[in-house]
Amino acid sequence: MSLTPRPVAAVVLAAMPEETQPFLDALPRLEGAPAVDLLGDAAQAVSLDLDGSELVLVRTGIGLVAAASALAAALLQVRPEVIVSAGTTGGLGRDVEVGDVCASTTLAYNDVDATAFGYDLGQTPGQPAVFLGDEGLLARVQERAEAALHGAIPGSGSSRVRTGQMLAGGSFVTAANVADTRQLFPAAVSTDMESTALAQVATTAGVPFASVRGVSDLCGPEAGQDFHIGADEAAARSAAVEPRSGAASRVSGSRPSSTPPGTRGYAPPWRGRWPGPMRRFHGRSRSAPSRCCPRTSPWPTAC
Repeated sequence: MSLTPRPVAAVVLAAMPEETQPFLDALPRLEGAPAVDLLGDAAQAVSLDLDGSELVLVRTGIGLVAAASALAAALLQVRPEVIVSAGTTGGLGRDVEVGDVCASTTLAYNDVDATAFGYDLGQTPGQPAVFLGDEGLLARVQERAEAALHGAIPGSGSSRVRTGQMLAGGSFVTAANVADTRQLFPAAVSTDMESTALAQVATTAGVPFASVRGVSDLCGPEAGQDFHIGADEAAARSAAVEPRSGAASRVSGSRPSSTPPGTRGYAPPWRGRWPGPMRRFHGRSRSAPSRCCPRTSPWPTAC
């Protein structure tokens, strides 16, 4: 492991194989790049060729600690121009729809409460009240969003980018607490289990950060709202507008349906569906955990 981190264009992080796959489909492996070694067997990294520059794609595993430790280990070896949290998220704002893409203006923890000691709700003692999404990255997302989403996957042209506060925590937002979460965080558009921890590490390292995630589920859907799409669909929309590469927009709409995913990019040892028991959602098999409901919940209406 080098004691001097090498410069790279970006580090993009996602928790699950479904969330990293659009980048693997879009960008070829960067041959000859030194390996980025992470802790344990769950987290993996691969270097991809972004127009001659290096993009390090990290699959972190699910959760705050998994995400933070993977990024911290990566930053000992590479110095990115930007850090982006990609993949899927649960929609929290009442006007957010499945298939939309959420981009972070600010980030906070949805299950941290040190208000008894004078801190803001969602603020960890010793840390800022909120972590800021980089304005330049958000501007790039908004500039490319309409065209990128129209070309991402069939049906994504009606998706919208929702900028606002994004939450993360170790607790699921369910039907039992969605009303409280919305009341406590009225500006929040989404919630997941990694983004705020990644923002904290990026802020500590002084690297511009943004979370850009596709909405796969709704936390407390309103009457008449669709409440679920596949994690792979939501992740493709996230990747399409990812501000550094716009990875999915490079191949979406042009790859023949008979071409196996990943034939242009590198197929790493962790590629494939998320391990564990399959879940059924109104007749649809799904192996990736919902961003709103516990994995043990049999139906998405539990959100």
